[in-house]
Amino acid sequence: MIAVIGDIHGCYYTLIELIHQIEKKYPDAEIISLGDLVDRGNHSYEVVSYVMESGIRFVPGNHDYMFYHFFKYPSSAFARSWIFNGNEATLASYEGHEDEILSHIDFIANQQLYIDSEDAFITHAGISVYYKNLLPKNFKNEPDILYEVINRDYLHDIGVLWTRDPLLNIGKLQVVGHSKLQEPKFDVDANALYIDTGAFSGNKLSAAIIEKNEVIEIISEKTHIQDYRIY
Repeated sequence: MIAVIGDIHGCYYTLIELIHQIEKKYPDAEIISLGDLVDRGNHSYEVVSYVMESGIRFVPGNHDYMFYHFFKYPSSAFARSWIFNGNEATLASYEGHEDEILSHIDFIANQQLYIDSEDAFITHAGISVYYKNLLPKNFKNEPDILYEVINRDYLHDIGVLWTRDPLLNIGKLQVVGHSKLQEPKFDVDANALYIDTGAFSGNKLSAAIIEKNEVIEIISEKTHIQDYRIY
């Protein structure tokens, strides 16, 4: 059994309360994050620190990679994109913690882009339907083929960090974030669950409790006011 948490975006206090809910009701569930730990919300530093210290597994999101590229490869497209995607909140949260930035971005870069468990297939944005006619017919029985595609194309807009395409049915439940919704959404045709419920915008942070490709329950925590920016 796993508990998959949607895009956190610096909402540290909301995250802590959601995890308390999960641990109280499903103490044996492994907690996994869909990434986008940073940007937009007020506490990116605290979120990354907590994920590191608690050993929570996560798949990086596009915002995590923009953060990484900004400091490692400042001339890259990812780095330039960060300027327009909520980086000011992240930079503010690291004031006084500048000496930890490099260890944090290295931690992000060392994570796999996917988690393929017996309960679900987890990436930040999902496997695009773009690949439907490009993958061999037996790809569902040969997961290495899918892994190769993920690692090859992650920098592109069709990849698992960025895609907004409909998702490909890969023969098991996909769980993704990235596309902000008011409520979690299940796409029957793609066998995909979307659980980014816009924590940074003041809505809520959601987690899906999943066992062997079946969604058992959705647990949510209303965004705590200290986590999001009021304009």
